[in-house]
Amino acid sequence: MKFLIILVLTPFIMNDFLLFDFNEKTNPREWRIIDDVVMGGISDGKFKIDENGNGMFFGRVSTENNGGFSSVRYQMKTKDINGFSKVSIRLKGDGKNYQFRIKDDINSYYSYITTFETSGEWETITLNLKDLYPSFRGQTLNLPNFDGKFLEEIVFLIGNKKDESFELKLDKIELVK
Repeated sequence: MKFLIILVLTPFIMNDFLLFDFNEKTNPREWRIIDDVVMGGISDGKFKIDENGNGMFFGRVSTENNGGFSSVRYQMKTKDINGFSKVSIRLKGDGKNYQFRIKDDINSYYSYITTFETSGEWETITLNLKDLYPSFRGQTLNLPNFDGKFLEEIVFLIGNKKDESFELKLDKIELVK
């Protein structure tokens, strides 16, 4: 009887939905680097799992040849995220600004984005999904902000319009009600 009660109550107790939990068993090939080389730039981003099991996105951004960005992305089967209003990310940045981007449809030409600051320390940042706005190649589009229904891609991007090295460690990505 106790087991049945726990099963019935579990959906009401759990407010978070784990999207990704980095650990020693994480396959870094699940995350793909896209740099400005796709348009002639020479930025060089990399992704690996460090000795503590954290995802590590690192490298160098160069503005040469009209470049200036590096990104790492994770594609997933369509997730119904109706009812979740925020994303919570445990990370350690380098004091630089990064973009968090998502796509509700992998075939969309645009992403929904927001920018966040890192402190240089381990921290948990929380972003409101409704604040993510549609953008394509740096241009804000005249479309509604993210509606929070489906998710197919997560992206972290650095593109601060200057030459710089970067390092962003990732521990956990969760949706919050």
